[in-house]
Amino acid sequence: MTQHSSEPLGTPLEVFMTFLQLGLTAFGGPIAHLGYFRDELVVRRQWIDEAGYADLVALCQFLPGPASSQVGFAMGLLRGGPLGALAAWLAFTLPSAVLLVTFALGAALLDGPIAAGLLHGLKIVAVAVVAQAVLGMARTLTPDRQRAAIAVAAIAVVVFVPVTFGQIAAIVLGGVVGTWLCRDGQTAPIGHLQFPISRRFGVMALAGFIVMLLGLPLLSHLLSAPALDLASAFYRSGALVFGGGHVVLPLLQAEMVAPGWVAANDFLAGYGAAQAMPGPLFAFSAYLGAVTQHGPNGIVGAALCLVSIFLPGFLLLVGALPFWDSVRTRPLAQAAMRGANAAVVGLLAAALYDPVWTGAILRPADFALAAAGFVALTVWKFPPWTVVVLLALGGVGLGAWP
Repeated sequence: MTQHSSEPLGTPLEVFMTFLQLGLTAFGGPIAHLGYFRDELVVRRQWIDEAGYADLVALCQFLPGPASSQVGFAMGLLRGGPLGALAAWLAFTLPSAVLLVTFALGAALLDGPIAAGLLHGLKIVAVAVVAQAVLGMARTLTPDRQRAAIAVAAIAVVVFVPVTFGQIAAIVLGGVVGTWLCRDGQTAPIGHLQFPISRRFGVMALAGFIVMLLGLPLLSHLLSAPALDLASAFYRSGALVFGGGHVVLPLLQAEMVAPGWVAANDFLAGYGAAQAMPGPLFAFSAYLGAVTQHGPNGIVGAALCLVSIFLPGFLLLVGALPFWDSVRTRPLAQAAMRGANAAVVGLLAAALYDPVWTGAILRPADFALAAAGFVALTVWKFPPWTVVVLLALGGVGLGAWP
């Protein structure tokens, strides 16, 4: 890395303004975000060198959580210290979160066939986007027979155990089986990451992660507090996301739609709208917090859910940074992650069928529109926001079709 000092070299304000620009313009999902970060922070501003950035990306892809937001959080920490990390997250997340909360509050005011067609078009968007994510992740994360078998087994687990426990079990079993089947693979590159975090503080962060993961469900059960229910559900979802933002879809569906806290139609419409937003897909949590019928909703619910879903990934990142160099070269740990990532592909494939496909594809014309969106994304390489606009308008057109 270029920076060997543990002292930050910039200010939180500098970090905030840099990431606000990225939060307003970074369309295209986590992989695209990492490209935006590289152009702005490595090439243009030289906050870190290429080798250090590659090491940081490898760490954030290894951990559960929103990889691009974790990279941004770490870059803010490196440049501006703890306040810089907070500034990076706020600036990168707020634009999309504010837009989605506005959509959530305004959607309740929409009525009539045009509004119904628009919302149905957004649900069809979700089909095209999730299908693209499944295809891309399958190519990367299940390139051989062993990992493809783990993905299929994960589909079976979530089909026969259709609750949150099934999601957790599929990921855990994927990691365990991966230590047996996925030992052959590329090893992590050699490098060093130097951040202003001691091992003692890292251990405290990991302990906080575990305490909240176990303690929030217990408290919500004992106190019967809806706000704690929401915090527990979103914290648990954020703690279990491997492989990119789209993977949060089946987890949040199990947490929010299955118990009736958010209507299935509202869930899919919000997920479709989230595809048109810059910044992290995890901002979808703000929409769900705004529309939920369980606990605080509106702006308070949005803020609660937004913080809860990002917090576990950041705690894990802070806990891992002091130890990453020694852990990531161990073959057993890498094999477990390969297996867990393969299971994630299965989870997303199951979600593509239910609730995404079953909630959006109601007639052949819906399928044709979804197929057009899928081809636009995967073959014609349209920007995601343009596909959202086109399919939303297509939904309005289908609604007017006799």
